[in-house]
Amino acid sequence: MSSRGTTTIAGSLIAASFSAVMIVALPAAAGDPGPGSGEGGKAVDAAPAGVKLSTLLPERISVDNTSHETAITATVRNEGTKGSGDVRLLVVGFDGLTVKNVAGCSAIARKDLPEGANSGFACPVGELAAGASKSYAVGATFDTGRKGRICLPVQSADGSKTFWQQGPVPFGTTNPSPNAPATPLLLGTDNTPAAPGGDELPRTGPAVLPWGAAGAALIVVGTAGLRWSRRRPPGHEA
Repeated sequence: MSSRGTTTIAGSLIAASFSAVMIVALPAAAGDPGPGSGEGGKAVDAAPAGVKLSTLLPERISVDNTSHETAITATVRNEGTKGSGDVRLLVVGFDGLTVKNVAGCSAIARKDLPEGANSGFACPVGELAAGASKSYAVGATFDTGRKGRICLPVQSADGSKTFWQQGPVPFGTTNPSPNAPATPLLLGTDNTPAAPGGDELPRTGPAVLPWGAAGAALIVVGTAGLRWSRRRPPGHEA
């Protein structure tokens, strides 16, 4: 395995029905979440001819200041002219944003998450027809005293290719409201906590972040984003 520039994949990511994946860095809710946004998203591996996959996150979420709970809608869509083939969506939380549940999806074991990722779910989307989309209800918590990020890669069903990846993109506010019932957070905004010393939040920088028992590795290059790919372990089906 090389240093910070490249990462070699080994082992499995999810012990049950999914295998190891790799993330490589690239560049909640009460009230109206506003329109969906693909901010922080980028095409990675080339999709089949006529297929154009992407994801959307709400531009605004709201965190309950007592329970810290929030709800997020994660949408995957095919804006192409042909069916997508069998694909899957991954939903992963980082830092202060913890994904608690994604309807219809399977949790990624904590030991298989990379350092910095605190939670994740794998969603078998199946085939998306041309012009079709599918949305998932994401239940999460957000520690408003920290930064929080989310990542949505769209992969082939076997994880060998990542056609699109949104994030890890932050939610946050520059105007904390700790005494209000809820704090509104905006997509693409680094969170500024109300607590003293909020200007000294941990910052993401170049680092090699190891996966756990899976034996794979995460490499973060700057703050531009992530790329995810996967290889099945011998003797396992996708």
